[in-house]
Amino acid sequence: MLLLEIFLNNLLPIFLCAGAGFAAGRAFEPDIKTVNRLTFYIFSPCLVFTSLTHSPIPGDELTHIAVFVVAFVALMIALAAFTGRLLGLSRQALVTLIIASAFVNSGNYGLAAVKFAFGEAALTRAVVFFVVSTFTVYTLGVVIASLGRQTVRGALRELFSVPAFYALLAAGLVRGFGMEVPLFLDRAITLLGEAALPLMLIILGLQMARTRLEHTQWPQGRRALVVAGVCLQLIVAPLAALALALPFNFSGLTWQAVVLEASMPTAVITTVLAVQYELDVEPVTLVVVLSTLLSPLTLTPLIAYLKSAAG
Repeated sequence: MLLLEIFLNNLLPIFLCAGAGFAAGRAFEPDIKTVNRLTFYIFSPCLVFTSLTHSPIPGDELTHIAVFVVAFVALMIALAAFTGRLLGLSRQALVTLIIASAFVNSGNYGLAAVKFAFGEAALTRAVVFFVVSTFTVYTLGVVIASLGRQTVRGALRELFSVPAFYALLAAGLVRGFGMEVPLFLDRAITLLGEAALPLMLIILGLQMARTRLEHTQWPQGRRALVVAGVCLQLIVAPLAALALALPFNFSGLTWQAVVLEASMPTAVITTVLAVQYELDVEPVTLVVVLSTLLSPLTLTPLIAYLKSAAG
């Protein structure tokens, strides 16, 4: 009954919101690029700014979360590479597996899950995870996916095109200098930030609605890649996050937020990387879909454990 209650109250609302986006995507085929750009350039940065200025966390804790995210992504890259070698995957398939296994959906899915499970204070920590995780996608993710074709300078250009990065800097300046945001501006930013989570979930549904997989017989290596990607994301990642959190001495809401964020299914943006850098797109897409649909099976008991262990 406890697990059912956790699923109904913490995860089902996410799937209902994403389901609305899925239905709208199949019925109307809206322009997802426009919605995505609005969220990327307006709503998401406002959420980052208000989260960090309204419920500021200590600077050292923010740094620890950032280091944890980078360490976690590096660990998952290493585990995916090791798994790919064991499976005897080709170089392209190996890179595909790494991309599908190392980057989690900490935005569309993770922020809402943390908020529903642990509240607004935990959401602030999750926002830090989300921002740093986004940086890793646009740096490490781009470099890995490009198989060396992308220069470090090019990857950094991608990083500095992320608006959430500047929202983080602005929030840091406000906090560092003890500045007070004018009420009219604070209210406007807050209103826009509050729209970010529902729009992110709608976008998740729209992206799922656009997913099309060819019904062809896949070779065994391709099937193994998909199974390995889903297992790494849903089973190995939560265990790796719990183990990695130990030396950081995280506790309470911070521990709950970073572990739950790290346990999310595969980020939808990995399909964009696969297309952009000519990887095997269909396995990546299938890992995204399956890890998202199966995630309640692992996230529900994980949330129960995080609640009981921290309590």
